[in-house]
Amino acid sequence: MHASIRRSLYVLLLFVALIPAKTFAQATAPLTNHRHEHHHNDKHPVVTDQKLIYTNREGAELDLPTDEPMFTFVVFGDRTGGPKEGIDVLADAVADANLLEPDLVMTVGDMVNGYNTTPDWLEQMTQYKQVMNELRCPWMPVAGNHDIYWRGEGKKPEGEHEADYEAHFGPLWYAFEHKNCFFIVLYSDEGNPKTGRKTFTKPEAQKMSPEQFEWLKSMLEKAKDADHVFLFMHHPRWHGRQYGDDWEKVHKELVKAGNVSAVFAGHIHFMTYDQRDGIEYVALATVGGSQSGFAPEAGALHQFHHVTVRKNQIALASIPVGEAMDVRLITTDVVKMARDLAAVHPSFDNVIEVGDDGSAMTQFTVTVDNPVQSDIQIEVMPFSADSRWVVTPDHAHAQVPGNGQMKLRFQAFRPDDSLDEYTRPLDVTLSMDLLTDTARYAIPDKTDVLPGSVALPYPPQMKGEAVLYLDGNRGAAVVNPRLVKLGGGPFTFECWVKPESFAERSGVMGAPGFGIWFDNGRPVCFVYNGKEWFNVSTDDGKKLEPGKVYHLAGVYNGQQLRFYIDGMLIGQKNVDGKIKLAGDPLTFGAETTPGGETYTLNGWIDDVRLSNFARYQGESFKPIRRPQTDDHTVLLLHMDADQHGYIYDESGHKAHAELRKPAKIDSE
Repeated sequence: MHASIRRSLYVLLLFVALIPAKTFAQATAPLTNHRHEHHHNDKHPVVTDQKLIYTNREGAELDLPTDEPMFTFVVFGDRTGGPKEGIDVLADAVADANLLEPDLVMTVGDMVNGYNTTPDWLEQMTQYKQVMNELRCPWMPVAGNHDIYWRGEGKKPEGEHEADYEAHFGPLWYAFEHKNCFFIVLYSDEGNPKTGRKTFTKPEAQKMSPEQFEWLKSMLEKAKDADHVFLFMHHPRWHGRQYGDDWEKVHKELVKAGNVSAVFAGHIHFMTYDQRDGIEYVALATVGGSQSGFAPEAGALHQFHHVTVRKNQIALASIPVGEAMDVRLITTDVVKMARDLAAVHPSFDNVIEVGDDGSAMTQFTVTVDNPVQSDIQIEVMPFSADSRWVVTPDHAHAQVPGNGQMKLRFQAFRPDDSLDEYTRPLDVTLSMDLLTDTARYAIPDKTDVLPGSVALPYPPQMKGEAVLYLDGNRGAAVVNPRLVKLGGGPFTFECWVKPESFAERSGVMGAPGFGIWFDNGRPVCFVYNGKEWFNVSTDDGKKLEPGKVYHLAGVYNGQQLRFYIDGMLIGQKNVDGKIKLAGDPLTFGAETTPGGETYTLNGWIDDVRLSNFARYQGESFKPIRRPQTDDHTVLLLHMDADQHGYIYDESGHKAHAELRKPAKIDSE
């Protein structure tokens, strides 16, 4: 190796060795979310004196924050231009701000709808102030066009609503100091200096008067020793266009001052950020104003800004209105009620019978039980991937009292001559909100398949043995759990399977309370009692061989889970409590999740049988390649044919499995 290259490598290795472990770990962290990689400010100064850490333990050294002074304030955007309900959005923003408890709240104008006469203006002003006065901190107004522009019969008052504004909100422009920072409020609707006309669409009406400009310069001089100077106005004049170029003279004064950190405005109803000559220019969206919502994540939403001020820097964060959570409201009782509701599934009084021609006409009732002491609001919506279903009504709302019950009645229709590969069952989505005295909590939606059966003819049997093939990526055979009556006692689940290859995890059969899967080829049999998983596998971790056919059977005798491979007992485990059997679909050739099948098998599965008793005892038995139904069989899928997207259930319970493609039926 060349000497210069060796020296370079040595220096590089020495440099890496000198990097603190913590820094190196941070620099090489495998981030998958890049949202938070933008560091706008320097790290905060820290105290490293370990004598300030009180402990009787040994451990890594810790950094402590300094006693650097800091404070926070919040900025609200436009309230007006939207529907009357916008006042409720403002009230939500006030509630959010109260949770943050900033030193103060600033606005950027358009507080009242305005464009009216004085009596209507006074009513809107009173409403706005009543909502804002719920803040736990002071708030400062800024005048916007809605707050100033007068409309009505007769001659406009001089200055339009300026006199009303100053009488009830405050001066049109003013400044104040707080913790060695200066806050300056500007007025951006003085109007055309020659005609007095007020408009924000003409550059000649968007000029700062000499009087206000001279006052601003005097305030910048007064604030020359401040850590930060913040300006607030309604129109973002720095955008130019209809505002012209009058802001240029203002910007030069701000740059000359040397300590102006940020300028805040509103009016445009979506967020923007610009930086020029070290000054941050920030336009806010809305707190109840008209909102197109064209791209909420790009700043078109109801939001407010939270500003943290330190001596040498400021931090800016936008908070969507209604997103701040009140920690003190999330009591143990609320969490318990939400958890109980998350486990609620509706019940159904009827099995939807689909004739051999695809027709159906029936009624069904959806019953929702409320297990908690508070009321809940529910929405029940039947739907299907098969658009030929017609359900009346198409959805229903209700409020269910605490510990009460609600029954909702529906009618379902499906035309004849419509039984084909696109036939799909009816689903029902249940939406719930937990209602308390102070808040509403949305519970995640859950979708259940209505109990239904299709009048399938007995399938023709292929020459040889037919099996369900799966490609390891997607697909499965899925059965509605409400059609499988296992009861609460002992049961047996078994199948024949031929894995072609093994992924890190592959499902064989899955249900809410039992199943079999492969862990890198190691077979695992399990049952679940609603709280704890009980697994049985090969003691030595032995894996199965790809390309070989196996019979797998799990037997629960009421107290113990036993796992058999090819008729040989490979392990057993005692089980506490009753097995949880209701809930998600039974999935064969994959695993069950609330969102559908996952961890699909690569290979085939055949002769799935579920029995309502402990079918196998002892150390061994001889598996039957094609088992038959008997009085204890509650499901039997021979996988003999794909009948319009269904696999025939030979148990007699019509629990025919829905075939999820690309899984397919083919000969072994």
